[in-house]
Amino acid sequence: MEIAGAVQGVGFRPFVYRLATGLHLTGWVLNDTHGVFIEVEGDEAQLHRFLERLPAEAPAIARITHLNHTWLAPVGYEHFEIRHSEAAGARTTLILPDLATCADCLAELFDPADRRYRYPFINCTHCGPRFTIIEALPYDRPNTTMRNFTLCPECYREYTDPGDRRFHAQPNACAVCGPQVAFYEKSNCALENKSSSIGLSSPSDYPRTDGAWMRSAEGEDALRAAARAIRSGAIVAVKGLGGFHLLVDARNPAAVQRLRERKQRPTKPLAVMVRSLEQLAELCEITPAAAGLLQSQAAPIVLLPKRLNAGVAETVAPDNPYLGVMLPYTPLHHLLLAELNFPVVATSGNLTDEPICTDEWEAFERLGAIADCFLIHNRPIARHADDSVLWLVDGQPQLLRRARGYAPMPVRAPQSLPTILAVGAHLKNTVALSIGEQIFLSQHIGDLETTPAFDAFQRVIADFLRLYAVQPAAIAHDLHPEYLSTKWANSAIGLNNSDSSDAHSSPQPLLIPVQHHHAHLAACLVDNAISGPALGLIWDGTGYGLDGTIWGGECLLGDAANVQRVAHLRPFRLPGGEAAVREPRRVALALLWELYGDEIFTWEWLAPVRSFAEQERRLLATMLAKGVNTPSTTSMGRLFDGVAALLGLHLRVTFEGEAAVALEHGAARHET
Repeated sequence: MEIAGAVQGVGFRPFVYRLATGLHLTGWVLNDTHGVFIEVEGDEAQLHRFLERLPAEAPAIARITHLNHTWLAPVGYEHFEIRHSEAAGARTTLILPDLATCADCLAELFDPADRRYRYPFINCTHCGPRFTIIEALPYDRPNTTMRNFTLCPECYREYTDPGDRRFHAQPNACAVCGPQVAFYEKSNCALENKSSSIGLSSPSDYPRTDGAWMRSAEGEDALRAAARAIRSGAIVAVKGLGGFHLLVDARNPAAVQRLRERKQRPTKPLAVMVRSLEQLAELCEITPAAAGLLQSQAAPIVLLPKRLNAGVAETVAPDNPYLGVMLPYTPLHHLLLAELNFPVVATSGNLTDEPICTDEWEAFERLGAIADCFLIHNRPIARHADDSVLWLVDGQPQLLRRARGYAPMPVRAPQSLPTILAVGAHLKNTVALSIGEQIFLSQHIGDLETTPAFDAFQRVIADFLRLYAVQPAAIAHDLHPEYLSTKWANSAIGLNNSDSSDAHSSPQPLLIPVQHHHAHLAACLVDNAISGPALGLIWDGTGYGLDGTIWGGECLLGDAANVQRVAHLRPFRLPGGEAAVREPRRVALALLWELYGDEIFTWEWLAPVRSFAEQERRLLATMLAKGVNTPSTTSMGRLFDGVAALLGLHLRVTFEGEAAVALEHGAARHET
């Protein structure tokens, strides 16, 4: 039997072992690069029961996409066994996302009689890290960042006992043999013994100092020190599952404002983590659907309506009727939130427009000007994974940011595809890789605005190609010639020969430029499992059009292969180009100018007009009249910006979409 899908890291082999032995069957099961392979023999009636029960009773977190079986002549196996994994062959098995702490592990975490009582890295085959620790397929401990943590006798017994829920749980560990935590705070000491976290297996392995930072507590004391610091108003950088969080007391306006200033994030809403649904109910309105999402194994951030006088500082989500909230999803977070028992801001550990930090020694450098102290651990993170963000529309969940808990699970194509690498656009970048009928989606990368962000983009691509050991036949990229993702694609000739001295050893990937809004339409078709043709309304901020102008309010008719632009917004100007994106007041003037001409520059009763000095207005009038640095656009996003500015909501913005969000919230208050 060959079983494909998300069947590694979910307890599938021990499930097969128990099912086979319970039916008195013999044979073996193993992991390979396709998924799980089984040979089983015995009484024919029992074999039929095995075939029926296997998909019906598989572990809840498993996802079977294909199950093929062939009848063979008996071999004469004497017992059933779990064999060592095979690493040869094409790599098509699904890598499971990281999973929130399960109920069984959570009960053990807070049980004083359990040997893992208050151990911050408790896990089993039903929960814990997956995507953020795997380095190669198949998913076995030597292929993860846990390989340097040698199992103690008791953990080894669990790991090798098919009847134990930690049987072949690759991150299995305890306080005796597993990762540990340490707390660092400011010091004037010199650097000592700086090294990678790989190989650290006990608290004493941590260097006493690292530049300006001194280790002041370890283990249980480190957790309590972090909690004390947060209570006092400090900003604590906490290494979690897929990277660092920056934590502060969400009730403390001064602490939240200090975080905003240091992180260079003036107004964009910050996420909040709370201990429990009961505590969350004091902050937000919770529907059963929202509760289900929050308590799911993905445990995303969910946007929920904020209650009046919610017990968090207004600066957490200024002028916003929603809060982005989540529950603890790792044992470390559960312990911290239980210690604090109040909401905390838990925002990504980075500067604005940079990727999240994953390595503690790098974090000391990149986050040292933001955090007052650090709570770190020595389990290496193989790749970053931000928190996923969802909201509910008409009771149905919609992803706004797809990362931890969802990536890298694929979407299914309607037919088998060649191996295509799609490198995404400039803002909110992700990449995708098609293998057969599966399209693997990367975790959220972000805006490619900085060198660290572009470096992360390149790492994710290299990571995907290495994990699945494929060479792309084609690279799909945005039509915009100046996007960094486009420039990377154009420089990727030779990608397939990066490990070969023979320049002609592999065919070079074909470059496929894709118009931005056509890509949106194609994505909607795949999301809804239809092939088209379909009529699509695509509204966004910016997309390079086929005519060289900026599109963004489009009505397209077609499918994934071909599309026709059948309608669009009336074009208008963007005075100053990119400056108009940052200053919606410029868009407001441009919209008025299109309708009323130069007289609008005297209308000082309008806030956007009044905000410009007389000399600035004359300059803008000349730019619009002569078409100087005023690119034409049909962007619905910019139209929203202009209307928001005309209403006096936002003349300038500090993050993409800020004015449009304010317009939406303002309109929602007046819905009837």
